[in-house]
Amino acid sequence: MKLSSSALGALLLAATANAQIDLDINSSDSIKKAAGVAASGLRKWYTGDNLGDTPGNLPDPYYWWECGAMFNAFIDYWYYTGDDQYNAITVQAMQHQIGDYDAFMPANQTKTLGNDDQAFWGMAALAAAENKFPDPSDGPSWLALAQATFNTQAARWDETSCGGGLKWQIFTFNNGYNYKNTISNGCFFNIAARLYKYTGNQTYGDWAQKMWDWEMSVGLMSNDFHYFDGTDDTKNCSEVNHIQWTYNAGVHMLGAAAMWNQTGDDAWKQKLAGIINGTSVFFNKDAPNVMFEVACETNGKCDVDQRSFKAYLARWMGHTMKVAPWTTDLILPKLQASAQAAAKICTGGDAKTSCGMKWTTGTNDGSNGVGEQMSAMEVMQSLLFTNVTGPVSEKTGGTSKSDPSAGSGSQDTPIVFDAITTGDKAGAGFLTTVAIIIILGGAWWMVS
Repeated sequence: MKLSSSALGALLLAATANAQIDLDINSSDSIKKAAGVAASGLRKWYTGDNLGDTPGNLPDPYYWWECGAMFNAFIDYWYYTGDDQYNAITVQAMQHQIGDYDAFMPANQTKTLGNDDQAFWGMAALAAAENKFPDPSDGPSWLALAQATFNTQAARWDETSCGGGLKWQIFTFNNGYNYKNTISNGCFFNIAARLYKYTGNQTYGDWAQKMWDWEMSVGLMSNDFHYFDGTDDTKNCSEVNHIQWTYNAGVHMLGAAAMWNQTGDDAWKQKLAGIINGTSVFFNKDAPNVMFEVACETNGKCDVDQRSFKAYLARWMGHTMKVAPWTTDLILPKLQASAQAAAKICTGGDAKTSCGMKWTTGTNDGSNGVGEQMSAMEVMQSLLFTNVTGPVSEKTGGTSKSDPSAGSGSQDTPIVFDAITTGDKAGAGFLTTVAIIIILGGAWWMVS
């Protein structure tokens, strides 16, 4: 049952008065209250709705992609709690950033626009469609925006090196154009798989399978389902950077869950179980079941982007339990322990509710920001998965209007879709600022 905005607001005020985030993982009201406090803290970082600012942008030092990820978090927040106080800024921001081809390619982002950047906005739109977040009154539907993202990216499939895959950067003049990173390709797999589940159109499923097979063939994932950072296509992807990040595992987890849900294929069930088991590298042995960023958290080297990565693993673990309910016993204990640990260190700032990064320590580490706050918010609100239905599809109540040709103006030869349903096409993207530094100079300072 969802709380009204006024009821949730009262709970939020009460929580703020306590100047800390108290979380009882067995109480829906407590979880909603805790998520509400974290969401309020996240909202304070956003300035895009201020007079003279740009909707859909965060202030420095945050990159554009993370704002798209943040609005996905607010879409999830509405989905889990029913609190609609952030809906208006979410719709405003997402419509303002649609850009060229109705595919989240705004002209002012071309200097740093990666496939992964674009995809994080596309996945936010797809989450809106799946969660039945109210469609905007004008402009493309949420589903059409996701389809346009997919279509623009499928047209970029690159067989000039490595036998396929997506490059990190979209434009040749950007640093990183010769890097094929796992998050860009994983986001494409995720979107294709979820569109397959949503629309039932086999073409999306074929693309998801194609991407999965390619990633496995070049070693971006291992046989035991560990996911690595990326590979240099100037060397024909013969060398792989073996740094592991939480979000790479998470983006493939939900994609595999969608593939299993749509096909019922036991092979996808085994893959999904393997991915979940493979995430053990991100759960601290000294603080059992508490999530941490293994590559940079213990040595204090996480950059601004990386401080948000746990948000996405938590997000996609929560949705995986809905899409593949049999995974609950594997996932829920990790989310519960991580949520409790995260809430315990949300004691910073003037309100004493700003969340730190290191959940394993038991005390606030003095770090605070968009990534830290969003991570705590996502891991807490994901515990409300039993309170919601969905994610929906066209056959199970989805209402967002499909546009199979969305984004096709970006390519000479539009993708031809299987005609079994009314819906098909979408996108992928995101910026990993350290990727090229890693591939060129090595990541000696990280734990692989």
